Amino acid sequence: MAAELTAHELIARHRPTLDQALEAIRTRAYWSPHPEHPKAYGENGSLDMAAGKAAFDALSGTRLDLGQPGTDGWVDGETSPYGIDLGVSYPHADLDELLPAMKAGMRAWRDAGAETRAVVCLEILKRISDRTMEFAQAVMHTSGQAFMMAFQAGGPHAQDRGMEAVAYAYVEQVRTPDTAEWTKPQGKRDPLALTKRFTPVPRGIALVIGCNTFPTWNGYPGLFASLATGNAVLVKPHPRAVLPLALTVQVARQVLTEAGFDANLVALAAERPGEGIAKTLATRPEIRIIDYTGSTEFGDWLEANARQAQVFTEKAGVNTVLVESTDDYRGMLANLAFSLSLYSGQMCTTPQNLLVPRDGITTDEGPKSFDEVAADLGGAVDKLLGDDARANALLGAIVNPDVKARLEAAAGLGEVALASREIVHPEFPGAVVRTPVIVKLDGAKPEAEAAYMSECFGPVSFAVAVDSADHAADLLRRTVREKGAMTVGAYTTSPEVEEAVREVCLEEAAQLSLNLTGGVYVNQTAAFSDFHGSGGNPAANAALCDGAFVANRFRVVEVRREA
Repeated sequence: MAAELTAHELIARHRPTLDQALEAIRTRAYWSPHPEHPKAYGENGSLDMAAGKAAFDALSGTRLDLGQPGTDGWVDGETSPYGIDLGVSYPHADLDELLPAMKAGMRAWRDAGAETRAVVCLEILKRISDRTMEFAQAVMHTSGQAFMMAFQAGGPHAQDRGMEAVAYAYVEQVRTPDTAEWTKPQGKRDPLALTKRFTPVPRGIALVIGCNTFPTWNGYPGLFASLATGNAVLVKPHPRAVLPLALTVQVARQVLTEAGFDANLVALAAERPGEGIAKTLATRPEIRIIDYTGSTEFGDWLEANARQAQVFTEKAGVNTVLVESTDDYRGMLANLAFSLSLYSGQMCTTPQNLLVPRDGITTDEGPKSFDEVAADLGGAVDKLLGDDARANALLGAIVNPDVKARLEAAAGLGEVALASREIVHPEFPGAVVRTPVIVKLDGAKPEAEAAYMSECFGPVSFAVAVDSADHAADLLRRTVREKGAMTVGAYTTSPEVEEAVREVCLEEAAQLSLNLTGGVYVNQTAAFSDFHGSGGNPAANAALCDGAFVANRFRVVEVRREA
């Protein structure tokens, strides 16, 4: 069948966007082609909020038939954290049939070249963007995010991260020229002359192991980095968050077909309850790249056992904020309160440990004791979440029972500065909604260390009393070195303390935010500008997104001949 979308058409349509993305990653300035306001949707073929909700509702009771080879059954049973059954069935794959079919299309995809692959990927992202409102519902009802966050993080921000990966992939592939004429003088003899051709070649089939909390935001960087560098991509979603990535695979397969490529370059691997196919897939010889977001335990297992693959992991860390002094006490409290509350703290970037000198801090409102800082932060959270409608819009739902159990156990770890409370969701009474808990701990007591030196994923934070700013910097260093951190924050008016914290973060490779008091928060990163993780501490072995994230997904093969 002839391609409905030619490479020429796709280049004309998307090359300007690719060029803008390339400029954005060069300058690190703000740029996004994906609107983050719901009112921007509903024109030029995109779905508005009502149409997106209708499209999502229409999926209930259906089979999402992707036309994949090797389908040997159907998988269902997905339940929303908001208490509803999604009612969608997904194909279950016979891997011995699906994986060879995925491999078959890679030659033509490889030979298409970096630019064609990039614009095909951008067409996939454009189709996803047109369905952002449908995807927002899918992310909301698999992750438990409140709608606005599911729309923004699961929609435009995830699409930004995917496009960023395409841009980096393109840069790395065109760094080496396609051809070169090589001439070496030989004195009186004729020069040696060779014609050389260089081809980026993919590693093989890439495996994306999706996460429950941010299926698209965390899934798109690896998916598009691998696809843009010539690899086929098998998407293995988290069993509780299949729908957003299944829809992504559906769109990708449609675009690949229309562009004249094999749809099986992108495929879905949904699993039956308790099947646990991630380990099986990760060690198959066909799998040459793995992208994973999730627990440290399984991430460590992948790094140790998937020896045939290049493994990119984002695991867990203990994120820390050092509070030494501030010239905007109310702004600091409001900023931290929002960071602790957003999506019920179920973000890999949410602060957990707040290191505060036991003798207190200096502020624009005068000195504040350790107890006052903890109490005032609790008051700021209460103020932020005092209205239940606003609280539901910020908190979303607790994603799984493990998070709820950790939250309930946290109150027994120390003195509670802010107790968690239950909130009823008016639209979804089955949702488990809880406000954060803040627990005070003494950083000098060994019995407290087990709590604050372990990740407690969810709406749990510890106000840790430390002896001094120097003690806090030392504890920060040890935490990042031993446990890792996706984010570090600091509040200080002292140049000496700022430099000490900065030096810790440079030496331990942790991303630092200083004195945030406005509308930017430590747990948010912007594609094209901010690096998410560093790849230099135990929380993650890769950064989203840099050259290192894409460059090892392909190798350059040279063919040379005498001129």
